[in-house]
Amino acid sequence: MSDAPWMRGLHADTGYLLYRLGLRSGSLFNAGLEQHGLRLRHYALLRYLSAVEGARQRELSDRLGYDPSAIVSLVDDLQRLELVERRPDPGDRRNRIVVLTKDGEQLLRDSEQDGARVTDDLLAPLGAEDRRTLHALLLRIAEPADSTAGGD
Repeated sequence: MSDAPWMRGLHADTGYLLYRLGLRSGSLFNAGLEQHGLRLRHYALLRYLSAVEGARQRELSDRLGYDPSAIVSLVDDLQRLELVERRPDPGDRRNRIVVLTKDGEQLLRDSEQDGARVTDDLLAPLGAEDRRTLHALLLRIAEPADSTAGGD
């Protein structure tokens, strides 16, 4: 860390440190996903779809906290790459649900090591116990945000 007075002030601000870590994490994840033609937002959508039987675009927007227009664009991208498809909603034929394809499932399996490598790089200064503690603390902070499904 820099000894510059202005940097000491920023480094004393936990919110700023979380922001900077988020930028760095996003950048590293995006670099790893680039080989697949994806960005972190695509990956988050694929991960969500891997945990459900399919979802309406509105549900994706609500759960991931992305603007509805961004979801349309993300789903279009993923559909072009044949990682998801839109199917008729069995409960309401006027609606479509987004479903992960076999190629999408395979991509998630293939990219798991990339994600683990990014996490290892980010958390390299921490030992195993510190990593577990950090993860537990981040979950505690994230849970209230997850339940309110905020913006981007």
